[in-house]
Amino acid sequence: METINKRNQGVELSTILDYQKEFILEGKTLCADQKKAYRDILHCRTSAMGSHSLSCDSCSSVKVCYNSCRNRHCPKCQYIKQQLWVEKLRCRLLPIRYFHVVFTIPEFLRPLFYINQRFCYNILFECSAKAIKKTALNPSFLGVESGCLSVLHTWGQSLNYHPHIHMLVPAGGLDSEGMEWIHANKKFFVPIKALSAIFRGVFMERLMEGLASKQLKIPEKQKGLFEDTKSLKNRAYEKQWNVYIKKTFKGANQVVSYLGRYTHRVAISNSRILATDGQTVRFRWKDYRDGKSKVMILECSEFVRRFMQHILPSGFYKIRYYGILASTNSALKMDECFRLLKKTRLISFYQGLSTYEVLREIFGDEMFRCPCCKSGKMIFGIGEEKGEGP
Repeated sequence: METINKRNQGVELSTILDYQKEFILEGKTLCADQKKAYRDILHCRTSAMGSHSLSCDSCSSVKVCYNSCRNRHCPKCQYIKQQLWVEKLRCRLLPIRYFHVVFTIPEFLRPLFYINQRFCYNILFECSAKAIKKTALNPSFLGVESGCLSVLHTWGQSLNYHPHIHMLVPAGGLDSEGMEWIHANKKFFVPIKALSAIFRGVFMERLMEGLASKQLKIPEKQKGLFEDTKSLKNRAYEKQWNVYIKKTFKGANQVVSYLGRYTHRVAISNSRILATDGQTVRFRWKDYRDGKSKVMILECSEFVRRFMQHILPSGFYKIRYYGILASTNSALKMDECFRLLKKTRLISFYQGLSTYEVLREIFGDEMFRCPCCKSGKMIFGIGEEKGEGP
């Protein structure tokens, strides 16, 4: 019996976590969600996660494969999820242009966000979507019911803590009576400064409510700021908040192609990690100030600390839909949008397929060819459709 799916020979995130496990897991620096993610990534595709077997349908040879951890923060467990989600989204999106909008928060709010992640991430989602809705509905701009697909990211290229929302917004929407689809102009349907001001206003209103009702823990070093309402408002309104438009997508296929590389990212992929000697880590990062790729060197402990900042609370949804794209509108308003655009909704290619059939479609038959007889196919043992695949 042959064993496959051992650890790669190259440097991986799990390699670095392994160097630090005695200090991290025995210490008190991680919360329960972070510890679980740490252990899952460390043990992904090893005997600690159990195994399943593949049997040749021709010569009956057997391979044992270690299961994946399926943790959403693991860089080795996102590919299948990404492919299935992208295919489902391809059938869901309207076949029109899309704007890519990014909402960020001022740096002074980051410590508050980190110790109140569930609450603060929720209002970041809520307020950015509300800002889009209010501006789209305004008859001075476009006067339509729009929607958006929002994705939360919490990191920058150097793994620093930088919560922000990436949003896809249809270039248009339904008129007030729901009888006509109105297209937006080529740039955007609202001046970006107006959108930024509205976002800042609705966000600060919601944040002040949370502070007044004592739903938020206040960072020790910022107590004076957050306990003084006037000072907090002055600090928040002294500068324009960063909301900006990135490139425009011409249609659903281009959007899906982009999202396939983007939405299921983790803080750092294994391909960006160059080397480690157990003391330091070298990894690639892109400096957006000059647009150049560079190499950063961090102590292993600092690298792990930065990575663990981006573990989300359990059960927290980092991809959300609003307005006409929301699930509650899928059966009615979206059907009406497709009708008005004179387009037909598609059905996911993977719908109704078993796990094995999905894997064959994604990886191809060669992935499952028997290494012994070269002609048979390796299939899952009875009742063993487990793990993320080979």
